[in-house]
Amino acid sequence: MPETSVNFRAPPPSPVASGRRSTVTNNEFLTEFLETSLRVPDLVLPDKIFPKQINHETPPKIDFVSLCFHKDEDLIDVVLESIARFGCFQLLNHGIPQQLMASAVEAAGGIFLVPPGKRDAVTRSPEKLWGFEEYREGEEEGSELNEEFIWRKDEELKLKMEGIWPIGYPNFSKKMETLQSRVEKVADKILPIILKNVPKKLASNGDIISHGNEVGTLCCIYKHRQDINRNNQWVDSLKYDVIRMLIRGTDYSHSLCFHVCDGSSEFHVYSKKSWLSFCPEQGALVITAGDQIQVLSGGHYKDVIGKAIFKGEREDNISMAFLYSPQNTKKKIQTNRERPISLSQQAILAVILNLVYHVLIFVLK
Repeated sequence: MPETSVNFRAPPPSPVASGRRSTVTNNEFLTEFLETSLRVPDLVLPDKIFPKQINHETPPKIDFVSLCFHKDEDLIDVVLESIARFGCFQLLNHGIPQQLMASAVEAAGGIFLVPPGKRDAVTRSPEKLWGFEEYREGEEEGSELNEEFIWRKDEELKLKMEGIWPIGYPNFSKKMETLQSRVEKVADKILPIILKNVPKKLASNGDIISHGNEVGTLCCIYKHRQDINRNNQWVDSLKYDVIRMLIRGTDYSHSLCFHVCDGSSEFHVYSKKSWLSFCPEQGALVITAGDQIQVLSGGHYKDVIGKAIFKGEREDNISMAFLYSPQNTKKKIQTNRERPISLSQQAILAVILNLVYHVLIFVLK
């Protein structure tokens, strides 16, 4: 009987779950870690980003003669405390004639009469630290246009300004140079006093010089618009000042800033944590601390920005801010010390040494 071949295939395995669970599924530690990692954290956002105002505080009024010449220790402590707390103080009896400051301010008003079409050659840019600058306080199309002019002793600036303002600029520039010289003399006396309590490793002479600049003192001249008596304009302007300060920070690195702001209704001092408003003393220089002071003090002193506020019907209010830094002479000194000796100088030295050698031999014989 012949064999019958049977085509037999084994059935596929049935989908029965295994009795053993994977190690990953059973790993409670890994499961807990994944659940924790994938959980979105609860974010607590600040209610306000606007710095708080310091109420009912006025920076002290300091007598320059008592501070710098009589070395009044109590007065020095007041200055140091004020710089650490507010970032500013008011300086009286500073010896700069009021007539000089007033005449410079009056002459500065003529700068902003230069037509916009002639300002292109003297407009500030990243390559130029001087010239005209315009900005609006607020994002609205109809917001008021503010004007600034950054002045410094510079031959290129002088030539360009005399080309577009030939009559007024020489007189203005002469008054500004005189006023700047007087401000720098005051600053040279005050800066060492402010840095008196800074640790020696931070406040050595080399560090002070290295944090100076090669540009010299700059002066920011502001033309203030007819100011803000309506509450909404006041708040918008204030917020814009703070935001602009936080974004721009220190466009011009400096140690101290000397504000000439006679006739102002208020003076505002802005820092990243708070802001202060007070009525400046007539004839006083308001002095604010700069970024170099903050660096040299290891953050103990505040880097702040000051602004004069004018309220009233006048439209041609002018204020000035002299940004002072010690001249950066350290680099020049090092350059002179490390200058290599030329070949001609080496040859002359070799001849001199040879002559000295022969003279000594002759004397000994």
